[in-house]
Amino acid sequence: MQFRSTQANEPQVSFKDAVLRCLPPGGGLYVPSQVMDLRQFFLYMDEETSYPELVATVAPALLLGELNPFSAARVAESAFNFEPELKQLDENFSVLNLYNGPSGNFKDFGVAFLAAVLEELLKNNQNAMILSAVRGDSGINLNQAFRGRRGLTSVMLYPTGPIRGLDSSDFVPNGGNIIPIQVRGTLDDCQRLVNETIDDRPFAERYNITSANAINPGRLLPQAFYYLYAFIKIKKRLSGTLFFSVPSGNFGNLISGLYAWKFGLPVGGFIAAMNANNAFGDYIRGRKFCPRPVIATNSPALDVSIPSNYARLSSFYDEAPAVMRNMVFPASIDDHTTVRTMEKAWKQYGILLDPHSAVAFAAARDFVESGKYSGAHIVVLATGHPAREADLVESATGQNVPLPSKLSLLKLKVDPIALIDPHLDALEGAIASCC
Repeated sequence: MQFRSTQANEPQVSFKDAVLRCLPPGGGLYVPSQVMDLRQFFLYMDEETSYPELVATVAPALLLGELNPFSAARVAESAFNFEPELKQLDENFSVLNLYNGPSGNFKDFGVAFLAAVLEELLKNNQNAMILSAVRGDSGINLNQAFRGRRGLTSVMLYPTGPIRGLDSSDFVPNGGNIIPIQVRGTLDDCQRLVNETIDDRPFAERYNITSANAINPGRLLPQAFYYLYAFIKIKKRLSGTLFFSVPSGNFGNLISGLYAWKFGLPVGGFIAAMNANNAFGDYIRGRKFCPRPVIATNSPALDVSIPSNYARLSSFYDEAPAVMRNMVFPASIDDHTTVRTMEKAWKQYGILLDPHSAVAFAAARDFVESGKYSGAHIVVLATGHPAREADLVESATGQNVPLPSKLSLLKLKVDPIALIDPHLDALEGAIASCC
């Protein structure tokens, strides 16, 4: 598979180069430059197929010439000791639980694949440094995915605030390969520093720097696999048209679903479920994208004004705007409706939803009740473990949500290796002093 920049007049690159370069030199983001039809590989799978089996089958077909079946099997086995879980609730709704990984968050799937595939692609005595912006406990998936990986060092930039979920025994001074650095600033400062470091080519090439944030296609592309997985799990019971309702903030999850559609997934469309920020609602309806100030909500991961995947979504609409507006259905859900949906989901189905998943469930209900698509069956993506938002879940449902033992690191506070000002030279100095 070849990749191109969302900016014009950039040369195409291989998957390996796109993953290691991360950002095109002329700006924009990398996107697949051609459509790969994967139907012959997943249409004949059934509900007995495991997630690693699906990945090991689909990945070499997708990355033809760069990942052979044996390499893909090693990557799948190394990356995934966890799977998505599909629960059909009734004739209209299913929930795809994506919180079974080490951090209780859907991002575990993309990060785990990226770490394993980088180790595989660089196994001939090559090295890489993975520089990522994270906050709070969101670095757990990076810590767990990259710890002990041969030739890989993971540098995580944290904004001001507590750092949770890391195991200090994995840090570079203790013989590991993890470097947490705290920036005196915001998450936006951290993300800016990631981009600036990658764009400083002499420094980036010295350490072979890339990123595990969603700007990296190697993190985003494998999220398409769990859409295929949901289909093979439910296809025998499916009588109507399949849709997905996706919690949407930076829109990486939605982009991944659209990739799955282009790879042959038989789906009627995607509900872009946003909170009150409604970052792309007007744009999806055909109007000009106009960023607004961020509103704080009870689904904070969706509190986004300028989505980091804007360039990728825009490229889909530039190619076929009429098709896209019949494939993506925007919805905006307020805080009150979010909490009411958490309560209703518990009372009606006996399931606990975190607020981000509840935004998607509320949007799915509205879609069905509109009556526009008779017989629609909607798979709601549950993107976070309810224990991550235990107080709100308990307030909405009356149910205590104990933290699973595998997520115990969520509460563990740790100190960074370095504390720096939000400047490129300070970051590069901190990296050089650790390596």
